[in-house]
Amino acid sequence: MEPSVKYQPRRSILDRPILIAIPILIGLFLTRSPFFMSAPALDTAGEQPWADTPIQLVTTPQYETKKTDIFTTGATHMALLHNAILRGYNSIYQQAPHVKPGDRYDFVGYALTWHKFVASHHDDEEATLFPKVEAVLGGDPDVWAGTHREHEAFLGGLAAFETYLRGVETKAADEFSGEALVRIMDGFREPFAQHFHSEIATIAGLASHPNAPKPGSAEEAAASATFRSWGKSTVTKAGTLDVVPFFLLNLDGTAEEGTWAHWPPIPAPIKWGLVNVAGAYHARRWKFSSCAGGRPRKLYALQ
Repeated sequence: MEPSVKYQPRRSILDRPILIAIPILIGLFLTRSPFFMSAPALDTAGEQPWADTPIQLVTTPQYETKKTDIFTTGATHMALLHNAILRGYNSIYQQAPHVKPGDRYDFVGYALTWHKFVASHHDDEEATLFPKVEAVLGGDPDVWAGTHREHEAFLGGLAAFETYLRGVETKAADEFSGEALVRIMDGFREPFAQHFHSEIATIAGLASHPNAPKPGSAEEAAASATFRSWGKSTVTKAGTLDVVPFFLLNLDGTAEEGTWAHWPPIPAPIKWGLVNVAGAYHARRWKFSSCAGGRPRKLYALQ
């Protein structure tokens, strides 16, 4: 007598959630990833406003002086980070009066991401970078005296910027006014611009400090490590799903003859993932960014 064979019902694809989830995730990626968004290149003739005004971008000390000491190098990396923030400011300022009602919610999210970036950058400098550099220079309490005053000069305006955007965040289409936001930005533009330029000169100038580490010394190596470790962490700790994509989508790799095309030194697949996978979470915000793939692009609201 043949053994009985127990009937095994045929499994449906519905019994395998992973097989359902994969195409859904792929579909979301294809529709939300910045990689698939159109990014018209900037007119090289310079006839269209771009994110290099109203605040002038910073020239990096290494490009300007060709020096390579640790403070010139640290100031250069800070300048590159500052320029991403300044392009963010300029891209908000330029586009705010032209944002259409259907895009206002996304624009408010873009502007609030910029605020989060700046606030986190400021806090991380004050809490981490400045004390470490002071220690490297023998505990000199006067190193950052001017920088602290510069911070205080624009923090009130920065707070007003956030307060206004939080007030219209959930009702942006009805109550957001680009002209009102520009007026707020004009209120702190001068001290903001002054600080984001002068801090670079301050850091580069530390090379002549009497307690600056001697070239080739263990102290110099430690100071260099301080700048590198802070630079690696300061953006990511601000937010992987919002601030990191904002930062990378406001980097211009063509600036200064393409000298910084591969900065920051993140492996290409990881950088791609930070923009196109992590960035997909708030994908609709990034159409307002000033760059794509490390190249300037036309500002969305001005097209």
